[in-house]
Amino acid sequence: MSGSNSTDVRSILPGWTRPLLAAAGLFFSAQAAAGTPAEEFGVAPWTEAVVSVAEFEPATRLFREAGGWRLTLSGDIARRELDYWKLPAAVSARFERWCAPLAETGCIRFVRFAGLAQEPIRPGARAWDTGGIYSVMVRSDDVEALYRHALSIGWWAESPPISFRFGQSDLKNVVLQGPHGINLAVYERVSPAFATFPVGRISQGFNSMRMVKSRPAARDFYRDALGFGVLFDSDREPPEPAFSNFGIPYNLTPQIARAAAALYPVAGETGRVEVMQIQGFTGRDHSAKAVPPNLGVLSVRYPVRDLAAYRSRLLAKNAPIPYETDRVPVAGIGTVDLVAVRDPDGNLTEFYSVQDRAQ
Repeated sequence: MSGSNSTDVRSILPGWTRPLLAAAGLFFSAQAAAGTPAEEFGVAPWTEAVVSVAEFEPATRLFREAGGWRLTLSGDIARRELDYWKLPAAVSARFERWCAPLAETGCIRFVRFAGLAQEPIRPGARAWDTGGIYSVMVRSDDVEALYRHALSIGWWAESPPISFRFGQSDLKNVVLQGPHGINLAVYERVSPAFATFPVGRISQGFNSMRMVKSRPAARDFYRDALGFGVLFDSDREPPEPAFSNFGIPYNLTPQIARAAAALYPVAGETGRVEVMQIQGFTGRDHSAKAVPPNLGVLSVRYPVRDLAAYRSRLLAKNAPIPYETDRVPVAGIGTVDLVAVRDPDGNLTEFYSVQDRAQ
């Protein structure tokens, strides 16, 4: 439950989600119906995830071949952005920004650093290990075909695709594992059809998953400190065993609860963040490695209309701010002011305001 004023706001959600969420035993926040504190500062859905890679091609190939993603921009990363990340003067970096067909948001900025040692953020990690962003979430019109394609080019998966039914919705899901622990969580709504944004084999990113030590603490950080609204909040599991997309043994799934909460700055189908605590399993804590230039998903970036006022809110709510600067040239976005916050599990979330737009 997300607070004493909780209420059912399923009426504002797409019709297909109502039976699904009711069947899952999820709870909703009154904040969702009234708008969010973050929205008052002009925080919008995240436009890109920042992913650190050793080489571009092994990471981008799946998106290009299977999803038809397009390279929108590439080049050197400006020295001021490297300084913002507190990287030594000897470090340089290049980037490639890839977006789904017909999409300009939910993109991925792949970054290749040079000039210093790197290690994976989540080396050899299992789903219940905490620290570091676990996955970028996308939709697909054919999870099975995407899974086969991923395996054919050297990706792996937490498990084969899983089919399940919630209420009136038939769903499929698979968590694909790429180089250095880059996870792509893929969801297919078999029926009824999803029509909010173009899907294709790999859609734009719409969510990011963080595995956490405490769902309540993580949820409260995003809700209270960042001012996000709560879409759902649950620690229930079905009573019967079921195959798990997180590698939990079949016979243990009824008792190992996947306690999760999804939050957003603006109600809708994009720009979400999800926190999950796999209760009953204690894994490693990788939070100390969740910093640039280490390999994996570094952050997601949210645009903000009034970053100065929002930063004041973050400070007032004691949100840790490890990185911040102003007037940084970020290719493809423009000259921006940047603020990064670190959640209780060491994960980075960035907020930016555009001072001069990219030409």
